Amino acid sequence: MAWQDFLAALALMLVFEGILPFLNPGRFRNMLRMLNEMDDRLVRRIGLVSMIAGLVLLYMVR
Repeated sequence: MAWQDFLAALALMLVFEGILPFLNPGRFRNMLRMLNEMDDRLVRRIGLVSMIAGLVLLYMVR
């Protein structure tokens, strides 16, 4: 059961990550350009906040 949950979560992540480039590729390119110009520490903080938000949401759902 755990592997099925993991693969379902991975599949959903890929679907959600593909929405923006599919719907608005120009905006997606601009977002990547802005991300490339950001300081590494800021990118790490954004990643950390995203991971914490995901863990909190997972805890609330489970």
